[in-house]
Amino acid sequence: MDSVLQQTYPDIEYIVVDGESMDGTIDIIQSFEPKFNGRMHWMSEKDKGIYDAMNKGIKMATGDIIGILNSDDFLSSDTIIERVVEQFSEHVELIYGDVHFVKPGNPDKNVRNYTGRFFKPWMIRYGYFPPHPSIYARRELYENFGLYDSSMRISADFKFFANLVHNHHVNMKYLPMDFVTMSTGGESTKSIKQRELGTHEDKLACQQLGISTNWLFIRMKYAFKAIDAMIPKRNKQNTGT
Repeated sequence: MDSVLQQTYPDIEYIVVDGESMDGTIDIIQSFEPKFNGRMHWMSEKDKGIYDAMNKGIKMATGDIIGILNSDDFLSSDTIIERVVEQFSEHVELIYGDVHFVKPGNPDKNVRNYTGRFFKPWMIRYGYFPPHPSIYARRELYENFGLYDSSMRISADFKFFANLVHNHHVNMKYLPMDFVTMSTGGESTKSIKQRELGTHEDKLACQQLGISTNWLFIRMKYAFKAIDAMIPKRNKQNTGT
């Protein structure tokens, strides 16, 4: 929330979707609400998982551009939103960039990098796509092509992006900067079982979208991500600070 408040771009609608947390989250939300001067909207109710929660937030959104920031993540600099907005034009429907992972509670300890700079549409059949927290899309894309598939636990973001790229050929632009600082231990990587589920759902998503792939191809995404991890994180000059 602090990283959103610090953004230099003034016209931000901030939507918080909580799943009836009992850990003090509501108190934190309510303490920050006055700082947004009416620009924060929030809800807390039971949901069917993270993608159901994302869909609720998207349905509440009234802005032209939608980005998603998960609860343990923060924007890497105070000019991220300003620079993203500047890059949208009538020909650009979606923008993506880079993110990096840190240890929980130690945001200065870089663990792994994940860049979108090498992404090409042909990589979709290999289960690879740009980092989801760096993706900013026009609201019309959700309205016209559908929300996240809430029946999936891991790969609904991959399915959404793959649908846009493979079936609708949306106009995308890579922005070479570090968008988000993420904590390790996310749902898709916290165990081997979760990784296997993600691989299964990636393959299922491709099948549902008519994208030719197989188990071997889908597992290639880990090779791409290993290469990403070796790319140095962009410095502050490249994050807009």
